[in-house]
Amino acid sequence: MSEIEDILVRLRARLQERDVKLWEEPYYVESGGVVIESALEQLSQELSPEMHISASICKSALLQLQETALRKLAARRQFNETGLATFHVRCVDSHGGTANRFEVKCALDELGANLQLNIADQLQLSEAAHVKCISAGRVLAPQETLQSQGLKNNQQLLVIVGQDDGKGEALYERIRQIQRDVEMVVDSEHRFVELEDQDGNVIMLPPSENRALLLGMGLYEKGRAAMRREHFDEALLLFLDADEKFSGCNSRFLEAVDNYGLLNLDIVWCYLCLKNITQLPDAQRRLDLCERNFQRSYGDNYSRLYALKGANCPERALIMRLQLLQGVILFHQNRRDEAFQRLQLAGNSLSQLKVDADQLALLIEMGFDVADARLALRSSNGNVEQAVQSIQERRQRLQATRLNSNSESEMHRRLTQLQLGNDERDWVHPRSVCRLMELGFERQLVVEALRRTDNNLERSEELLRSHSDELRRNLPAAVAADEQMLYTLHELGFKLPTARAALETTRNDMDRAVDFLLKSLPNEHELNNMIELMNQLTAPTDGTASASTSSPLTAITPSKLTLIQSILSKANTELESYNAYKRFHEDLPENEQDYLNLTLEQEEQILNEYKRLLEH
Repeated sequence: MSEIEDILVRLRARLQERDVKLWEEPYYVESGGVVIESALEQLSQELSPEMHISASICKSALLQLQETALRKLAARRQFNETGLATFHVRCVDSHGGTANRFEVKCALDELGANLQLNIADQLQLSEAAHVKCISAGRVLAPQETLQSQGLKNNQQLLVIVGQDDGKGEALYERIRQIQRDVEMVVDSEHRFVELEDQDGNVIMLPPSENRALLLGMGLYEKGRAAMRREHFDEALLLFLDADEKFSGCNSRFLEAVDNYGLLNLDIVWCYLCLKNITQLPDAQRRLDLCERNFQRSYGDNYSRLYALKGANCPERALIMRLQLLQGVILFHQNRRDEAFQRLQLAGNSLSQLKVDADQLALLIEMGFDVADARLALRSSNGNVEQAVQSIQERRQRLQATRLNSNSESEMHRRLTQLQLGNDERDWVHPRSVCRLMELGFERQLVVEALRRTDNNLERSEELLRSHSDELRRNLPAAVAADEQMLYTLHELGFKLPTARAALETTRNDMDRAVDFLLKSLPNEHELNNMIELMNQLTAPTDGTASASTSSPLTAITPSKLTLIQSILSKANTELESYNAYKRFHEDLPENEQDYLNLTLEQEEQILNEYKRLLEH
């Protein structure tokens, strides 16, 4: 924030205290459109000693505030007379610089796409869809009216435009690809991603809530990757998309996890890095939400966190960033004393969290990851031996936890594959299945009991002990695999035992049996082999389809050809899900605690900037 911006914030507040209206007499005559210089000169002489600035600077700032007020009044009159709303647009580059400032007009009953088109015309862009408008913490929806999205006359808009990067790939297209990849990864039944708590325990929820959270977290992780590259425009768009996915989840789990609080913290961090103080009300709301989330997770005044992990725990870096952002918001609200106190807290924490560069380099030379090294040094208050021990103990603990959760994860995968429909009423909790099976109950009976009791563990156990015969009588009758279907699948390259299991599980539904078989292939190599085989079977020979002697099949009838084409299509879709996962994973950190690995360099720079403004 520049000194002139600081002066404008303070001067605006001082004028409000005095109830001074620069757009009225004696400072401005509306009938003639005349600025009264002498009145402004006198006002600047009065205010400059209070503001601790020269009278000339004070007058210049008064003129700037007056001009802004007059523009808004003119826009208000035009809106009342014509219905055309005025929007004040600030277009930013990826690192927060202002690329363009201008006004654009559009009726509130028009679609968001029309506003995008008007902005694109101003910027001389050919693709209006590449224009992303952000207002009050939401990306403007093209197919909804401006009024329905809460936009008002004289509103400030942050605009992000997809510019070509060095590879010629536009930001807009990159975001679209990330969205497609995340959806494909989440919807894949290969279980590429799973929800885990901080200790590595798998968290499993009903399907729709699981999907909403995974989509939100997938987009959030890609946003974090963009933020690490300091591409704050891309990060903000992905964060707001993730926020939309999270908001569609009704699970109480959402309010109890750190991720949602951290998402809101990172959104405000992007606002700051993009120098977007126009989103001040949304920033305040998000920081309040983040603080409530932290209090739930870490205890009042973070007492539970500090009791468990010590006062120098890595999570304190997030608390410090929250305090810093709260101080910045208070500063822009001209609550300077409160801002100073909050920035002092952030400064104290930052000084305690700093890591000695030589100690960090020593741990890296010992083969430790930079994130592990920094976090361990913070936790051990700079003691290298304790830091090494901390890293090793954490790795052992994480490995043990994941080994213990393997049986539950495998059960979850099996139940996902065996589920015969998408009805959430059929969903059963894998952890409950494991616990009841450990008591000696059969899996099929356990699943049936949990479905009947809506996953109530105690009632299910009672049902299994008291009514096991009735449960058994109501189990679906076993279905033998159709021999002809089995023979056909074997001809097409599937192993007999797996093909038989697929047909029995799907009750001889060939289409779903093929899905089962393709999702059962152990890796990408096997999937490519299947695609190659299907292509060979359908490859023309001497200008005709491989319908006879050249094929390993006895004959390719029209129905078999249709089946082969279906297998090929499904296999290609499965392969694309592997490729989507590769793209999704390529810039994500290996260290699951990387989100705590803040270097604090940017934080220190911002802290010093705002403390200097306060002291000045």
